[in-house]
Amino acid sequence: MPDTENEQASEKIAVALQYELGKDPAPRVTAKGKGELAARIIEVAEAAGVHVERNEPLAQTLSQLEFDQQIPPELYKAVAEIIKFIFRKTGQA
Repeated sequence: MPDTENEQASEKIAVALQYELGKDPAPRVTAKGKGELAARIIEVAEAAGVHVERNEPLAQTLSQLEFDQQIPPELYKAVAEIIKFIFRKTGQA
């Protein structure tokens, strides 16, 4: 019988982005992983109070980028929508 919890963990993808206004021209990839590593990235982010947005299609795309690589212009709109959502949710808008 398959272990569905392990199957779900092995399919999980996480990508962390960092953006500093006035310093970075665009958000950049600071962590990424699949399976158990993805679960650990999410766990550390949540423990640090970092908002975690679940968007599998965007995570799949972002996971193709290299570490410290800025997101390409074609992803600006998708990432900006998430940043806007987070700012509104946290009262930073």
